[in-house]
Amino acid sequence: MARLSVELQRYFLSNDRDMMAIPSEGGAIAATPMPPGQSSQPIRNPADTRQVTLNEILEIAGERTFGFLFVLLSLPSALPIPAPGYSVPFGIVMLLLALQLIAGSEQPWLPEKFRKKGFERSTVQGFLRKGMPWLKRIETVARPRLTPVCTSRVGRMVIGCAIALMSISMMIPIPLTNTLPAIGIFVTGFGLLDDDGAISLAGLTICVMGAALSGTILYWLIHFGVAGMEQGVEALKDVVKP
Repeated sequence: MARLSVELQRYFLSNDRDMMAIPSEGGAIAATPMPPGQSSQPIRNPADTRQVTLNEILEIAGERTFGFLFVLLSLPSALPIPAPGYSVPFGIVMLLLALQLIAGSEQPWLPEKFRKKGFERSTVQGFLRKGMPWLKRIETVARPRLTPVCTSRVGRMVIGCAIALMSISMMIPIPLTNTLPAIGIFVTGFGLLDDDGAISLAGLTICVMGAALSGTILYWLIHFGVAGMEQGVEALKDVVKP
């Protein structure tokens, strides 16, 4: 099975200037060499302009659905760039997936409302281009090891509980409660994708750190109000500055 970065490159980022899209039998779009003498500017595939839906992502995921979805859905919030509008809907979807993982499901189920939800393809491509170097770095070290962490009933329950908590944290509209939890989900999901228990354990460690950070911020908010929370956030930003 192809690596995740290869699959994403193929479905979302490939752009061959020497090919043009023409209808093939059955109405599908087939790639055909550009005839000699014609402009090298490719004819834009209509699929490049439509929105990306979760149905499309599920089709790409195939048998690797849980790990694949956790990695892909957490990626926008895990990157150090603004991702407005993604944390809440993706957090809800990942929470649903995590609960199913806890329950022992082998294949995920999502309501049709979520499966049909669309996102701008250009925005998705932008996130993927930013995240592709990170995907490729992890892929160089990922391999099946400590597999019970990812395949045993207990291991999958622990992973599901951690991802559920991080998904809830991602949905909280407070600064610093999105990125670290999303990174935890991203790394844990990548281990789940490749049955790499070592990577999943590293992701779970990040999830613990994310829970501690979110808990600290909520504590400040509850005990000191919005002004105190803002001061606490600024103090934490000063601490984590490189």
